[in-house]
Amino acid sequence: MSPLLREAAGPGRAVLEADGIQLAFDGRKILSDIYLRAQAGQITGLLGRNGSGKSTLLQTIFGARTVPDASVRVDGHRTVPAFRTPGLLNYLPQAQLLPPNLSLRQAARMLGVGLDEATAAFPELRAQLNHRPGELSGGTLRLVQVLLLLHADTVFSLFDEPFTGVMPVHIETLGAEMRRACQRKGIVLTDHRYAEVLPLCDVVYLLHQGRLLKLGAHPREELLDYGYLAR
Repeated sequence: MSPLLREAAGPGRAVLEADGIQLAFDGRKILSDIYLRAQAGQITGLLGRNGSGKSTLLQTIFGARTVPDASVRVDGHRTVPAFRTPGLLNYLPQAQLLPPNLSLRQAARMLGVGLDEATAAFPELRAQLNHRPGELSGGTLRLVQVLLLLHADTVFSLFDEPFTGVMPVHIETLGAEMRRACQRKGIVLTDHRYAEVLPLCDVVYLLHQGRLLKLGAHPREELLDYGYLAR
C-alpha cells in the first residue's frame, strides 16, 4: 500500500477534495469555481439537471478527463490523475464498464472481488455469473457493475447514475448495500432519482448553473426552492 493510502486508511478519516475545476463548451461555462469534499464513511450525493456537468465533474475527479488547473487531493496530497494511485478510487461511468469478452466471474477476479460476498443480497444473480455482459439485460448488468465496484478494495467509489435500469424491487436493497459499503469507503454518486438518492446521502451537493452548491440539513426543501422538486 502506498504512503498516501496508508494515511487514508480507516473509514471516517480519508478526505477527497476537488477544486479549481472550470470548463466551458462553445463559450458556455459548464463548471465554474467547483469545490467538492467527500469523506470515507459517508455517501456524498451530486444532483443537478441533465447536461449540468455532473458526469464531467466525476470524470475530472477520476482523471479520465483532463482539465487545466484542476486539483484533486486526498488528505491534502495532490493526486492527478487519481486513477493512477492503486487502490484509491474506482468509477462507474454511464457507459458499460466490464469488458464484453469476459464472464462476470472473470471480471470479478480481475477486480479482486469475491462474487459470493458481492451478490449475497441478490441470490437471483447467482445463475448468471458465468454469463458475459452482452448476455444480460441492461438493468442486471448495471446492478452487477455497481456491486463489483462497491465490494472492490478502494478508498472511494464514484457512481454516475448507478440506479439506471435497475428494477425497482432491487433499488432499496442496492441502497442498503451502499450504506454497508460506506462503513469502509467513501461513495460519491449522482442520479436523477432524487427520491432514492436523498435518503442515502450524508452530504448533498447541487450543480446549478455551473456552480456547485453544498446543501444544508434539509436538502429536500432547498431542492424545492430551486425548482428541482415539485411541491
